[in-house]
Amino acid sequence: MIGGLCQKTFAAPNSSLPEKAVPVTQFRAKPCAGLQGETTVPGDKSISHRALILAALAVGRTNITGILASDDVTHTSAALAAMGVSIGQKPDGMWHVDGVGIGGMREPDQVLDMGNSGTGARLLMGLAAGHTFTTNFTGDASLVQRPMSRVATPLEIMGATVLCRSGDRMPLSVTGPQAPIPIAYDVPVPSAQVKSAVLLAGLCAPGETEVFEAQATRDHTERMLARFGAEITAVPENGGVRITLVGQPELIPTDITVPGDPSSAGFLMVAATVIPNSNVRISGVGMNPLRIGLLDTLMEMGADIRIENPRDEGGEPVADLVVKSANLHGISVPAARAPSMIDEYPILAMAAACATGTTTMAGLAELRVKESDRLAAIGDGLAACGVQSTSAQDSLTIHGAGGPPPGDGTVHSHFDHRIAMGFLVLGLAAKAPVEIDDGEAIATSYPGFAEHFGSLGADIQEVS
Repeated sequence: MIGGLCQKTFAAPNSSLPEKAVPVTQFRAKPCAGLQGETTVPGDKSISHRALILAALAVGRTNITGILASDDVTHTSAALAAMGVSIGQKPDGMWHVDGVGIGGMREPDQVLDMGNSGTGARLLMGLAAGHTFTTNFTGDASLVQRPMSRVATPLEIMGATVLCRSGDRMPLSVTGPQAPIPIAYDVPVPSAQVKSAVLLAGLCAPGETEVFEAQATRDHTERMLARFGAEITAVPENGGVRITLVGQPELIPTDITVPGDPSSAGFLMVAATVIPNSNVRISGVGMNPLRIGLLDTLMEMGADIRIENPRDEGGEPVADLVVKSANLHGISVPAARAPSMIDEYPILAMAAACATGTTTMAGLAELRVKESDRLAAIGDGLAACGVQSTSAQDSLTIHGAGGPPPGDGTVHSHFDHRIAMGFLVLGLAAKAPVEIDDGEAIATSYPGFAEHFGSLGADIQEVS
């Protein structure tokens, strides 16, 4: 169905995959006397996905330093390998990708299992839509519940055929047309994933592909396309931005350094702010203007965060952050800020729980369709820890404890890494320990999270 939602039939092989048995690992975070030290955070997950994908589309070898070797990113790497791309990792952690060029992917022999990675799945759907063969996708129990229609719609307008199961969900298949159609597409809701999927499909289309965003979202794809030699422009228009990509370029291999993930840094920023007697330096954090909404919000709430040594690495702004404990106060976070911090609302909620007064957050409808219904998960978790909150379809209000919240609760993570890590941070700042029922998903974005925090003085342990 051209230009519509996914068709409601899935005819791919192995479409009825059994649900995986996922191990359960409980964690407990105990109140902390203070975090101290200098550290880094894992590489930016969004940039890691894009670096691998665009390197795969270049002609020749690209070396990438600082890739986040999380479950999400390794699923993207494995999917690209299944499509004929040679990817390897050296002992020093550097990755190398031997690109096959635009249109050079081969049809994978098996269903691509994207695990828990919505970013990887949606970007690779765009990549697959530019090739004439059929690519089949599935994911874990969480990912197969997430709607894919927002990506499928523009890809179908470009000529691809997308077959989904009911509810526009995975498992699904994407079959690219003989000749992809360049389009001008207005993204209906702010989404860097949708924008990126259209641009990746547009690489295989003749002529110009345009994407208009009424509200700008993270621009890692545009920055990296330019770095690989694509002809791409982003022009402000009516308060938004219009991105234009000239299709069928020859991408040039280029070495990439992935900056520290600002979303991962957010957990340390909040922890060092709300735990008394803390002083932490985080080096090499990505400072893309479209990713620092949490930093701006925390500083408005009274956080003591100093930005030092600003610089550019691989086309992205980077800096060091020095964070000291501070007393926070509640604020109103505008809806317009949501695109620049959509992944950081779970950890912002923990800061709000420790603040004095009420914090309101608007424009959060997207959180209903993340790895979990994050608004519901935040509200339930806060209630278990003695913190009052109320939520609507797209907003959240938290009544801060004015200091350490009670804690002493068990929180259901819903296999959502950001919910799990957020409430472990709350446990470090609370009066009594906080447990999460399952922290297995943490590895999708922040491998070694508990050990990393432990090196700074935190006590986060597995519960036998």
